[in-house]
Amino acid sequence: MFNTGNTAFMLVATSLVMLMTPGLAFFYGGLVSRKNVLTIMMQSFVSMGWTTILWVTVGFTMCFGKDVGGIIGNGKYLFLHGITTHTAFASNASIPMLVFVAYQMMFAIITPALITGAFADRVRFKAYMIFLTVWLLFVYFPLVHMVWGGGIFQQWGVLDFAGGIVVHASAGFAALASVFFVGKRNVKNTKPHSIPLVALGTALLWFGWYGFNAGSELRVDSITSIAFLNTDVAASFAAITWLILAIIFEKKPKILGMLTGAVAGLATVTPAAGYVTVQSSMLIGVIASLICYIAVAYKNSRGWDDALDVWGVHGVGGFIGILLLGFFGSLAVNSKGANGLFLGGSMFFVKEFVAVVITAIYAFLFTYVALWLINKITPVKVTKEEEMEGLDKLEFEEEAYFEEG
Repeated sequence: MFNTGNTAFMLVATSLVMLMTPGLAFFYGGLVSRKNVLTIMMQSFVSMGWTTILWVTVGFTMCFGKDVGGIIGNGKYLFLHGITTHTAFASNASIPMLVFVAYQMMFAIITPALITGAFADRVRFKAYMIFLTVWLLFVYFPLVHMVWGGGIFQQWGVLDFAGGIVVHASAGFAALASVFFVGKRNVKNTKPHSIPLVALGTALLWFGWYGFNAGSELRVDSITSIAFLNTDVAASFAAITWLILAIIFEKKPKILGMLTGAVAGLATVTPAAGYVTVQSSMLIGVIASLICYIAVAYKNSRGWDDALDVWGVHGVGGFIGILLLGFFGSLAVNSKGANGLFLGGSMFFVKEFVAVVITAIYAFLFTYVALWLINKITPVKVTKEEEMEGLDKLEFEEEAYFEEG
């Protein structure tokens, strides 16, 4: 008999995570120029449809089927075969397996969408659809299995509460590779066309992140509550830290900076949310903003055209979040966790470090090679003339804004 409370909570958490992808669409949509709003939003929304198809056909079984070589799951659940309304989730029999399928599907939807902010304004939709497919099949699905599905990282004892490795580090370093392959924009938009849209997107992301992190406990208990609180605390400390940095270095408080800081804090606390104290999450929020702010400044100094700072916020945030879990993890908080370096867990820290480095390198290399191969099939980047015209008209013959008369 399923627990109605746990099941209801997980359905709400699943809905919250689903809301994050439209939130990302608004966040990115506000940051790009007026003539590319629909393109960047489409890249998020199309993932909701296409990733769902991949997930229910082959993705779920690749992630959570029986382990094959520590890398991937077997075909046990192809097309969700054998999963009925009565099938319980193996690791938590109080919820139906179908709820777990839906919850994890929402993670799969948003992860590749994160990458799109890096190559905003200059990648063709056809090439993106091919990239979305192969990246899920060869990067995201294997990583989920390795970390959460019984694969090699999980066997090592690597922990990642809600996706520092699986979601943010993988997407962030894939984003960096895409920047190097696609190159700089010919028409560089230096100002967001709508900060209110960015604020709306941030609000939806922040709201949805409670389902992202607290829901990763997969039940309602004390860990759910601390993961929920840690999520908000880290985001808040990070937002205010970034605001202070803007005042110091840019001489003015910046709402865009504060919003960016909040997202950096959310990404960084994600892998640690259910394994660290609230006091540690305060430090995580501050450190997240400090390091991500430096990463964005370094990116700018190098001339890397990561249009919407995906690497500097999600890649670096996810990477250091895993390391901070390796520092601050506490068995006193979660008996299923581990003690970090500050509590004598030196080997745990090493495992976290090795896992996130391997993830970053693999995601970077695969993405670069995949884009190179896709470019042999169909051009990845638009021409200078097409970029100047804008991708919304080029790809969809639609406009986000138009004047009557």
